Amino acid sequence: MSDWKDRLGVVFSTNPDFSYRSNAEDEPDTLPRCEQKLRVSIEKQGRGGKVVTIVRGFIGQADDLKVLGKMLKTRCGVGGSVKDGEVIVQGNLRDKVIALLKSDGYSNTK
Repeated sequence: MSDWKDRLGVVFSTNPDFSYRSNAEDEPDTLPRCEQKLRVSIEKQGRGGKVVTIVRGFIGQADDLKVLGKMLKTRCGVGGSVKDGEVIVQGNLRDKVIALLKSDGYSNTK
């Protein structure tokens, strides 16, 4: 392993056959856009009374989800974030987000 941060806390071994193991799970491959089953919803609870639009159900790598989040935030002209496998867009923009996703090739959007 080339990343030394994964090996922090491991004691040196003199065994020539020893290999470091990491607990990191492999991310699934990103499904094609037409096969993604995205769910768009609106939430208000736990956000100080502010309404946000949430996109859930993305299957793929974290980098691809960040790209999707950036595209949605840019085209809607609002802020937001990408965390815990969800794209959070500020405001009640459910219809606009669904239209943007469909125009970008995500056909299974509800």
